[in-house]
Amino acid sequence: MSILFLVLAALAGFAFGAIWYTALAKPWMRLSGVPLEGDAPANRSDPVPYVSGLVAALVTAVMMNQLFAAAGIDSAGAGLLWGLGLGAFVAAPWLVTCYGFAARPRGLMLIDAGYATGGSGAIGLVLGLT
Repeated sequence: MSILFLVLAALAGFAFGAIWYTALAKPWMRLSGVPLEGDAPANRSDPVPYVSGLVAALVTAVMMNQLFAAAGIDSAGAGLLWGLGLGAFVAAPWLVTCYGFAARPRGLMLIDAGYATGGSGAIGLVLGLT
């Protein structure tokens, strides 16, 4: 697999997050307790969360690519299904555990676990196309 497809897969996961958090911006901001400036997060112009999010998506795409190659996953449907499964049954449970012990709001846990699931699905879909 070329680095281009890994980057495209990472961008797909990142784009899913942009759509997900735009749609759920108001409840996420309320539940997360993030500092606000008006109706937007105070750190909206800080590039660090965006860069680290994209790097995290790339790391996820690289590992998922290795898993998919070993498992023989080679179609968009299988990539999507396995990506969603990895998000829902590997990534999300860790978030649930951390949020539970940190006494974070359940709604925030659902929003962020949904992103982990959907973002992994988007990455898996792109990897399955290659």
